[in-house]
Amino acid sequence: MLSREGAIELSEITDLNQLKSELNHLPGVDVGDYISELPKERRAIAFRLLYKDRAINVFEYLPTEIQEELIEALHNTQVCQIIEAMRPDDRVALFDELPAGVVKRLLPQLSSEERTATSTIIGYPEGTAGRVMTTEYVRLRQGLTVGEALAKMKQSDRDKETVYYAYVTDDSRKLMQVVSLRQLVFTLPDTPIKDIASDRVIKVYTETSQEDVARQMQRYDLIAVPVVDREDRLVGIITIDDVVDILQEEATEDIQKLAGVGSGEDSSLSPPWSKLQNRLPWLLGIMALYIGASSSIAPFQDTISKVPVLAVIMPLFSNTGGAVGTQALTVTIRSLGVGEVTPGDTLEILGKEVLAGLGTAIGLGLTMILLALIWTPPSERWVAVVAGIVMATNTVIAVTLGTLLPMGFKRLELDPALISGPLVTTLLDTIGFILFLSLITIGSNVLHL
Repeated sequence: MLSREGAIELSEITDLNQLKSELNHLPGVDVGDYISELPKERRAIAFRLLYKDRAINVFEYLPTEIQEELIEALHNTQVCQIIEAMRPDDRVALFDELPAGVVKRLLPQLSSEERTATSTIIGYPEGTAGRVMTTEYVRLRQGLTVGEALAKMKQSDRDKETVYYAYVTDDSRKLMQVVSLRQLVFTLPDTPIKDIASDRVIKVYTETSQEDVARQMQRYDLIAVPVVDREDRLVGIITIDDVVDILQEEATEDIQKLAGVGSGEDSSLSPPWSKLQNRLPWLLGIMALYIGASSSIAPFQDTISKVPVLAVIMPLFSNTGGAVGTQALTVTIRSLGVGEVTPGDTLEILGKEVLAGLGTAIGLGLTMILLALIWTPPSERWVAVVAGIVMATNTVIAVTLGTLLPMGFKRLELDPALISGPLVTTLLDTIGFILFLSLITIGSNVLHL
């Protein structure tokens, strides 16, 4: 990656010929970073300094919003050349972000081969293997020899996304075997490829979720996995670089959902208006939930007036149960996400969480009693004991909910990350307040009989 010092040096170059020379000799990813950091009005100028092949390479490293800017700023011929040269999966990712009118203008200008490949991928639902695959792969017919296979790869497959694996199919494109480049290189040319290719093919289907694809590739240490349709016909492959993007996207999405940030893209570099759109609806929703939690206190106003120390103790309940629940929630969602556990393991996981929660409950309960004793007068020491019991009880409830909610969502085939931390916190605050104030009301009434 281009260092900040290097970026500063480039920004200080005033001779366009010198800048052109520098940009065309740097790695594409570094040039992409440099252009991204330029003021908007200078990005197109810097991009035009790149040679054609270089520009195509750099374009794929640029953020989507800057790609959109350049499409508007460049001449139509340049745009078409860049879009034509992009990998089909990268092109589809760009089209997903562009206005529909721009896509309708660009799509007909692609070659028939690239237009077909793009239309095929766009036809699959978002988040599936079909939508993130590329149609550029090495396919070999069963009847070829090793020598014929290598000759074919040299002549027509040099532009494929990866040549480390070749996929052997019959005449109807049904996937039969897989063979590695290593096997081909170190085998005699006259050997039929069907004799050295493996019949054990790890594959995914076009409708397989992208999370499951990433999990499969991680499990079997694959650098590429073939994608087949329902008739087992080979339609594409997914490579390791795509999986890295998928894992980053899924992790970001889960973290944002847990924090209640929203489902839209939100990063430190996002525009203020975008941040507002993503965050404000969630915050308003959380405020509505907190109103519900606060309303649970309303029926106990008489109790609070009789036992004023409750106003000091109750803030200690706020968010503590939610923090415990969010811990269990995060661990469970992560375990489900990486495939360590399934909904079938619910009872086993719940047992372990509750045992760990009991230790936490005792520690928090005793701490609550000690803190409450500081503020309670001698005649109301029992309030501190009740506070400790409720804190311990709410802790056990928290770990239970933090485990059962995501497991339940997964069983219903919903995204467990939809259960945000603020939601769990508010729910547990409400439970804790009602339980605590109900017991205090009962105790107060008994003592004043």
